[in-house]
Amino acid sequence: MKLNPLVKNFIFVILILLIVGGLFSLFYMPTEKTNQVSLSQLANDINQDKVKKIAVSGDSVAITYTDDKTANSMKETNSILPDVLVNLGADKTKLQKIDISATVEQQSVWSWLLPALLYGILPLLLIGFFLWTMLKRTNVGAGQVFDFTRSRAKIFGADPNSKEKITFKDAAGLKEAKEELTEIVDFLKFPKKYLAMGAKIPRGVLLLGAAGVGKTLLARAVAGEANVPFFSISGSEFVEMFVGVGSARVRDLFATAKKAAPSIIFIDELDAIGRHRGAGIGGGHDEREQTLNMILVEMDGFEKETGVIVFAATNRGDILDPALLRPGRFDRKIILDPPDVHDREEILKIHSKSKPLASNLNFKEIAERTPGFSGADLANVANEAALHAARKNKSQVFQEEFLEAIEKVLLGPERKSHLLSKKEKEIAAYHEAGHALVSSSIPGTDPVRKISIISRGMAGGYTLQVQSEENKMRTKTQFMAEIATLFGGFAAERLKFGEMTTGASNDLVKASELARRIVKEYGMSSLGPIAFGDTNDLVFLGREISEQRNYSESVAEKIDKEIEAIIKSAEKKATEIIKKRKDLLEKIAKTLIEKEIIEREEFEKIIGIKQPNSRASLTKGQGKNNKKQ
Repeated sequence: MKLNPLVKNFIFVILILLIVGGLFSLFYMPTEKTNQVSLSQLANDINQDKVKKIAVSGDSVAITYTDDKTANSMKETNSILPDVLVNLGADKTKLQKIDISATVEQQSVWSWLLPALLYGILPLLLIGFFLWTMLKRTNVGAGQVFDFTRSRAKIFGADPNSKEKITFKDAAGLKEAKEELTEIVDFLKFPKKYLAMGAKIPRGVLLLGAAGVGKTLLARAVAGEANVPFFSISGSEFVEMFVGVGSARVRDLFATAKKAAPSIIFIDELDAIGRHRGAGIGGGHDEREQTLNMILVEMDGFEKETGVIVFAATNRGDILDPALLRPGRFDRKIILDPPDVHDREEILKIHSKSKPLASNLNFKEIAERTPGFSGADLANVANEAALHAARKNKSQVFQEEFLEAIEKVLLGPERKSHLLSKKEKEIAAYHEAGHALVSSSIPGTDPVRKISIISRGMAGGYTLQVQSEENKMRTKTQFMAEIATLFGGFAAERLKFGEMTTGASNDLVKASELARRIVKEYGMSSLGPIAFGDTNDLVFLGREISEQRNYSESVAEKIDKEIEAIIKSAEKKATEIIKKRKDLLEKIAKTLIEKEIIEREEFEKIIGIKQPNSRASLTKGQGKNNKKQ
């Protein structure tokens, strides 16, 4: 348990006092209690022949009796002991028979030095040590306060031989982005070649792309290729609760980078401090805006010979302040798209280098099953596959572990403890069978790869579909087929059980949202090629506050009717297919109830249709928060 500093200091003081008390007790505790007698008693003992020997040392008198017992007494200064004893009545004859010895007292240095140390110097030393300790801790605290103004950037690539060095080989795909950045690498390596031509290399490079596509990795690869220091910091690390800390850290970061030039500054999540100013939230003089102002000033103040290039990454380029994007600052924007099937295959190979892989592992099939996956998602898949193999005590990672890892990343782990009742299992089977049957019955839909009623994450079951090719553009026909597929589970439940369950709730949400986009965003309705609605420019916490209507109430009513018509048409299509192919629905559902999982080959045998080669997408059902990916 970590103690409070105040409690530590209190305990420290108590220990010091106990030590001092112990020292006093040690030096002044009497070792043996001695018998003290008066001179009159001594004279009386001499007359009774009880005294054997007397030793005089200064004013102290040590007495030894005939029975070898000892006692002490005191005499007056400068007095003679025998005369004093005779005056007190001692017999001179008997006194002469006693061995009386006298020694000159030699005062020891410690007799006066030790008390002086204990009473005078030692307390002062202890108090001085205590004050010095407190002062030292205060100075450390003060130093930490001043450290607030120092940059928190992590430095990579300072050592050219470091094992952490990353190059373009470690970033698979991103061919166009690499070609764009090769010029930056060449400038960092040979700046004089460009300066001699009067050319100015871009001072800022903005990497735009979804989370996990490799923005940070690519920036580090540029530093690795050029063998220059890489200063990495997150946008949120600039801002603290103290006013002026963010701008001071910006100054310190840029000053440090200039000293290490040529170098690269990388600001991750630039939108944390680079949001549009003047949005009316937080005022015009808040700490975030002051930090942004300092970044603008520092970037504008770069001389062309500095050799410092600023990289920044964000997935919200739409909310950045225009001053950041003007020429002379982040004037080069590089868009990073999610990897295609070939890039995913290469990424999987990179992240599987250190793993013992089976000789028959097919990365192409894995890549085909992971459409839309980012580089970070694929790294997670490779890691999960290795974890699965280790749990099974295997010495190598096989294909089945990778396929299992894909489903775990998409949906979560199997919920083996979540056992469905007989009735729920039947509902889930017919629901997923409806999705698969409708999808396989409409031309242009994604072929079915796997159907399962084993619970994963929030899904009670799911239908894994595969796409024959990666399309970046879609038609209304494809959208309508997708909506009809989403209604397949709903139609199957209603046909079989006469009512619907909550398992179709997420399908309805997704279908409604897609229909709304068809009408309002894509212009694929009878209202014509018009986009309805205008997103408010005010942005808060990375999301739009509201959407402004740029159309009348009468148009809004028409939009609602168009959305309703699309939903009704898709529902009707799904219901017709389910009724027409009811026998196949029963066959698929009963197989699911028996086996819980139907793979592509078995599904094709049931429906009697050979599906084309494809890549994966997903329809989930029978769960409160189910969604399609």
